[in-house]
Amino acid sequence: MPELEERVPTAEEVDGSYNAALDSVNLINDLAAKDELTEEEVKTIKRNVEHLELMVGKDFWGSKNLKPLNDAIATGNAVCQEKT
Repeated sequence: MPELEERVPTAEEVDGSYNAALDSVNLINDLAAKDELTEEEVKTIKRNVEHLELMVGKDFWGSKNLKPLNDAIATGNAVCQEKT
């Protein structure tokens, strides 16, 4: 069976993916700033960290700044570790 070639996203699609990733960054940072988190909020952080980890692994970012994504992954992981 022939291998499927991965389609290269358009610049507009890359921008959309980056903006979606930044939404996850903002959500993680907003929740991490709270004094108390519900179990559901911790789960939300975990899901968003997983999303960012997947997105950071993509190779189509070009010159996009991935530091906020990596910082939010570290923050989210620290919060989740603290709360479990």
